[in-house]
Amino acid sequence: MEKIRVTIYNEFHHEKIHESVRKVYPDGIHAAICSALEQDGRFETKVAVFEMPEHGLSQEVLDNTDVLFWWAHCLHEPILDEVVERIHKRVLEGMGLVVLHSGHASKIFRKLMGTGCKVKWRESDDLERIWVVKPSHPIASGLPEYFELPKEETYGEHFDIPDPDDVVFASWFSGGELFRSGCCFERGNGKIFYFRPGHETHPTFYDENVRKVLVNAALWAAAPGGVYQTYGHWLKDNYSK
Repeated sequence: MEKIRVTIYNEFHHEKIHESVRKVYPDGIHAAICSALEQDGRFETKVAVFEMPEHGLSQEVLDNTDVLFWWAHCLHEPILDEVVERIHKRVLEGMGLVVLHSGHASKIFRKLMGTGCKVKWRESDDLERIWVVKPSHPIASGLPEYFELPKEETYGEHFDIPDPDDVVFASWFSGGELFRSGCCFERGNGKIFYFRPGHETHPTFYDENVRKVLVNAALWAAAPGGVYQTYGHWLKDNYSK
């Protein structure tokens, strides 16, 4: 069976300049995400980081990507617009996109959503309880009713996004906030999943339940066999007889 081709984009910035982040992710946040997928065995992974030419996201790379993961925090605006356009086109063609944590503010997520994608937030090491609110969804497969992260950055509603096609997870924080933390969308032929946890100073991507979500999200978002619809001028003689 052919493996699902996953590209993991990470700024790889905080890990280089903040010891508090480097202690948690010495090889980069992307390495923790990669290990979750590679441990599963159904994925072939590659990594792209901000400082690579074209941020590591050339047309060739994207053409050979079934699902793109996106973790970003502080380098949203410097992302090249031509790369954003390239990713946008690939999502509409059928490439899956999994946006993590503060990737909600990325150019590509905002472009696909058509809104500001703003949230309320604070860094106070609150406990996050993530409830599975749509247990029948494939991304919830194998998860308990809820799971907890002892310390995370807090997000709160209102989350300025269009109404999701499905909300799989909802978070409650010990400070009282609520947040739609696992949201599914379809744009064109592509599937998009936003997953809230993943602050850089917490070991969130080592949590077994979070890693299960990453695997499930990649399986769900992967293009169905790479078959895309045909658009434009079409003659009836073009149909198979």
